[in-house]
This record gives sequence, C-alpha cells and structure tokens, in this order.
Amino acid sequence: MSLGNPRFQYTKGLHDLGNGGYAWLQPDGGWGWSNAGLIVDGGESLIVDTLFDVPLTREMLSAMRKAEPKAAAQIKTVVNTHHNGDHCNGNECCQGAEIIAHKLAKEAMTHEPPQLLAGFLDFAPQLGDLGLFIKKAFGPFDFKGVTQTLPTTTFETEITRHVGGKLVRIMHVGPAHTPGDALVHVPADKVVFTGDILFIEGHPIMWEGPVENWISACDRILAMDVETVVPGHGPITDKRGVKAVRDYLVYVRNEARRRYDAGLSAFDAAQDIDMSDYDSWGDGERIVVNVATLYKEFSGDNTPNDAASLFGQMAAIAKAKGRL
Repeated sequence: MSLGNPRFQYTKGLHDLGNGGYAWLQPDGGWGWSNAGLIVDGGESLIVDTLFDVPLTREMLSAMRKAEPKAAAQIKTVVNTHHNGDHCNGNECCQGAEIIAHKLAKEAMTHEPPQLLAGFLDFAPQLGDLGLFIKKAFGPFDFKGVTQTLPTTTFETEITRHVGGKLVRIMHVGPAHTPGDALVHVPADKVVFTGDILFIEGHPIMWEGPVENWISACDRILAMDVETVVPGHGPITDKRGVKAVRDYLVYVRNEARRRYDAGLSAFDAAQDIDMSDYDSWGDGERIVVNVATLYKEFSGDNTPNDAASLFGQMAAIAKAKGRL
C-alpha cells in the first residue's frame, strides 16, 4: 500500500500544498534526491532546505519564483533541517538570506564539506564494488561546483520565525538521523516539513541515534495537528507514513537487540534480520548502518561509526541483491 498522501502525485517539481505552502519533490527519493519546501505569506518567503548541488537548487528556485514571483524574488530565510549536503549544499544560491540550523548541524557541516564527497568520487574508480556504489549513489551531483555556505543563525531547542503573518516553529528532535535534526512546523497550514526524520517508501538511515530519540520524534509528529507531512525523501505523506517509519525503527531495534544478545556481529545481524515486509522500500542496504549504530548504542560505545567500512558493507549487500 502506498504511503503517499493521495492529494499529491509523486512527480519531480513544485507541488502546491495550499495557503502559500509548497513542496519540491525529487523522485525516486534515493541517495541525494531530497525534498525541500517553500512557505510564503505577505510577500515574504522561507525555504526549508536547499539541494545537493547548485544547478539543482537553481532549478528549484526558478520554479518557486514562477509560482510566487513577489514572495520568492528574494528569499528571506532558509532553514537547514540537518547537515547532510543534500539539504544544504545549495545555500549559496540564497544570497542575503538568514540561514538557520541547529548548532550541532552547523558544527557537523564544517566536518563534511562538499569537497569530501567530490574527493570520494574522484577516487571511486580505484575502489572496486565500493567505488561502483559511491558512483551510483553520488555520481549524478556536482560537488566541485559548491561553495559551502554555513548557517548564520543557530539554535538549541526551538526557534520561531514569522513569514508575513504566519508562524513557523523550528524544533530540534535530534540526535537521531544526525546530531542536529529539526522539524519545521507551520501550525496555520497544518503542515510539517520533517527533513530526514522521515524517509517515505525508502529505508531510513541512522547515522547517529539513539533510536529512542528518532521514535520520539515520530511520536511528536503524530501528536501534532497536521494533515500534510513533507518528508526529507519520498512522496508527501500523512500520519500513516509517520507511523510506518516509527514501526520500522521499533522493529529493527527489537530484531537487532535479539541478535546482539545472541552474540552475532552487526554485519551478520544486518543480513539475518527478515526485512521482507520492507522489500518495496528503496535502499535496503541501509540496514547495515542502522544495525551498526544500534549495536554501538547497546554496548555504550560512543565512538563515531566508520563510514568507509559501512559504505563497503552496504556495497556488498547491494551487490548481493543485484542492485549494483
């Protein structure tokens, strides 16, 4: 059963949510193909996230200016829901805007500049299956053309802005997917932009954890008076999509714990967990990262994940499933 909100088609481009709200969608929602949002009122505008590179962001901004020529002519505010480049690499395209992110998101951006992925792509031909995986995931994007543009305003718990007469609440719910995850809630429109707290019809990826924070973030959305939920990746959804992601996280947590207690390695556990109920969701190899992060949580290990090793394991899973 589709988790997409039946009011909206999952097609590339700008989708009118009503009352001055818009979502920019990029099917199929896999690696790097993120969503963004536009909120307008009273001739003012706020953008939720930019895209993975400059050409993609310029294309999006052009569509937004056509839809809202007055309000989107000059973007007043940008919110980055977290630090991953597919949600902030296009910040430079919004010259003069206030750029808001959680303080941990800004800090993480400084450690993961666009040039890092550009270097991985340059080196990919020498990396065998890992290189093929990196090329497939990130090859379509132009990281060398990005000038990293960091947030100008940071916050810790919550910050609010007004777009015209419309209140926008920006709330920290991380660490979960990443340290600085934030939700952007527009109460008057009954809309929430979730960043990568929600991957709809694609496997979420837990780089940070703890998992309970992510489950709590889903609970927070479920408790909101919202009808339209714009995820970081995938089709526009509603509370069914939120519940599906919550159920996924609970299931993977419980199954990983059983295998941790039985003494399986994280990689063996990732391959052993029955994920057949999620066969229709994209990027199934991310189970490797999710289990590795959960194992660290179970053991109290606070060291960062070895991203290179985990990408290698994801490449092995993708190849075994015929996706490489």
